Amino acid sequence: MEKRFHMLRPEQIIEQRDKCPVAYIPLGTLEWHGLHNPIGADGLQAEELALRCADQGGVVFPTVYYGESRVNSLLETDPKYQAGICERLSLNKNQFDADRFPYSGIAQIEHYQHHLIHIISEAASYGFDLVVFVIGHYPLIESARSAIILYNQWAYDKEWKRIAGLAAADYLLLKDEYTSPGDHAGGWETSHLLASHPETVNLKAAANELQYGIMSTRNPLHATAQFGNEIYDAAVKKITEHVFLCLNNPKPYMGHGIPLI
Repeated sequence: MEKRFHMLRPEQIIEQRDKCPVAYIPLGTLEWHGLHNPIGADGLQAEELALRCADQGGVVFPTVYYGESRVNSLLETDPKYQAGICERLSLNKNQFDADRFPYSGIAQIEHYQHHLIHIISEAASYGFDLVVFVIGHYPLIESARSAIILYNQWAYDKEWKRIAGLAAADYLLLKDEYTSPGDHAGGWETSHLLASHPETVNLKAAANELQYGIMSTRNPLHATAQFGNEIYDAAVKKITEHVFLCLNNPKPYMGHGIPLI
């Protein structure tokens, strides 16, 4: 059954919303993930996780790849890696400098939060009761969580219906089940991609240049699709548990104390 919202006809939207009024919204970015993984790794993982969650009900809105700060919290902006990434992408060594962007880092963060609030309002306008931001790029979890809080404050002031919300990142969900869950382009993320998008991974490239631009306790050369499916499914279990708790009792997921999952 098709679960992507933008691929559904009106009668299909009604049918799926009546069964489970949940809108999953994957958040990724475009960022260096080693020589062996695609630039869009974060969004690909978030979308796959959202689609697997939607197997138990709900729909998946289009993945958000754009809009986050291009000055903060990206490997391309790390002084240790910026010049090397530019070299490996055949770019000018200053291509990712902050002054290349028309807005400051803080302004970009504010714009992104406004964008997420707008997405929540779109989901609400289509009649969904719960939005779940599925985080592929870890730094975005605070932007997602605060967007839910701010949207509901606005709705409360307007005396309009508030919407329940969750912000879910697998490395937080699985911190009690795995040692050092999550990483950047290491064995964790590479296993995800081998499980869901194997055509995008070239492990031979991971053996080059001491695996440039990887932050992980797990060697990507040891990544497997089997492990990727295991940790995808473990995260799905945690997320959907929270989703059904929220659907049964949405009030705790609408205020300033919404669970950070």
